[in-house]
Amino acid sequence: MTSAGHSYSPATLQLHAGYTPGTPHNSVATPIYQTSAYQFASLEDAREMFALRKAGNIYSRNGTPTQAIFEKRLAALEGGGSAAAVGSGQAATTVASLALAGRGGHIVASSSLYGGTVDLFDDTFRDLGIDVTFVDPDDLAAWRDAVRPTTRLLFAETVANPIAQVLDIRAVADIAHDAGVPLVVDNTVGTPALIRVKDHGADIVVHSATKFIGGHGTSLGGAVIDLGTFDFAAEPERWPGLFEPHWRFGDVPLWEAFGREGAFTTLLKSKYIADLGPALSPFNAFQLLEGLETLDLRMARHTASALQVATFLDEHPGVRVVHHPGLATNRYHASAQRQYPKGIPSVFAFELAQPDDADAEESFAHAARFIDRLDVVKLVANIGDARTLVCHPASMTHNHMTPAQLAAAGITWATLRLSVGLEDPDDLVADLARALDETGAG
Repeated sequence: MTSAGHSYSPATLQLHAGYTPGTPHNSVATPIYQTSAYQFASLEDAREMFALRKAGNIYSRNGTPTQAIFEKRLAALEGGGSAAAVGSGQAATTVASLALAGRGGHIVASSSLYGGTVDLFDDTFRDLGIDVTFVDPDDLAAWRDAVRPTTRLLFAETVANPIAQVLDIRAVADIAHDAGVPLVVDNTVGTPALIRVKDHGADIVVHSATKFIGGHGTSLGGAVIDLGTFDFAAEPERWPGLFEPHWRFGDVPLWEAFGREGAFTTLLKSKYIADLGPALSPFNAFQLLEGLETLDLRMARHTASALQVATFLDEHPGVRVVHHPGLATNRYHASAQRQYPKGIPSVFAFELAQPDDADAEESFAHAARFIDRLDVVKLVANIGDARTLVCHPASMTHNHMTPAQLAAAGITWATLRLSVGLEDPDDLVADLARALDETGAG
């Protein structure tokens, strides 16, 4: 490395030798752009990028080339216009909801949600002046009655964690649209391999990509996908972040600059993600892309194995009830068959058999005895892993919820959640059978 006859010292060479920014290497696999920042071609070029008048890489908190590929691929799978990737599923729900609700906004949400989402909505958002009304996801009248003039979104999970209630997406979407607001759905459990929620009326999708999209329990990540179906321009006064000129966007409304398919995710990236900092690392983006490449193959195995496991549990005397929509006796069976023809999602719950008068501590002790006897199935507070995982929601993932909230979500102290993985299903059945037989009926 020399310049005009000048030989550089080791201190300079160790920083610059052997690499020229922007040089193509024709790698067939997506490279990991493990850098915190990017070199600009000129100051003029930098000014245009910072003003959002030119696309490009500025700083890795805002995005990376590896992340951009992940966003485009996930948006394509969901049939969306654009996506914004973030550091976790919780961050995805947070930035999407904040951007829609704004100052003093109101959210109508399903009462059957992941415990962390309930904490976010019922605690942190209230601290920020955003009110949330929780409703029974099956009660369409409750959804409709909960809407206020300040409501800015309806929020639900496609298949609820952990009891596997199946949302009637079209019906709830119609209520949202009648109220002039978008339906935001968390499709973490369903994934676009099993359901394209755009086809059922949803407008915005959030994912914990940590789960099935990554698939191996190694990397956190999340994403928001704007499906391009909601017409924010019908009532622009409701969405000032998209329609009012703002100094940080060069005093040009985002809707005018980026249109229906790009304005919302640009708002997320340039304001909420940039300001709050929930960045997705380049390495995690790469890992999630690797998982995405086999999503449909893995989901086929997950769903088939889960139905086999659920059928076994449903027939075992040590189990009181199994909440799997693939079972003909499940109240959501017909809805699941209609909305999930490629397979029923593999996260579901069951309750151990025990005396009717068992209290919370007795139920917890019985669950602990069962879990301690498992070998293949692991006690982990996660879902969507290649491994089969079990957890006790009332004391783990949903432990901050009040007794009333647990009851509304269908969770008891006897409830156990399973996320069925990619092991041989016969081995899973054998492991569960042995643990059940050794534990007894409580």
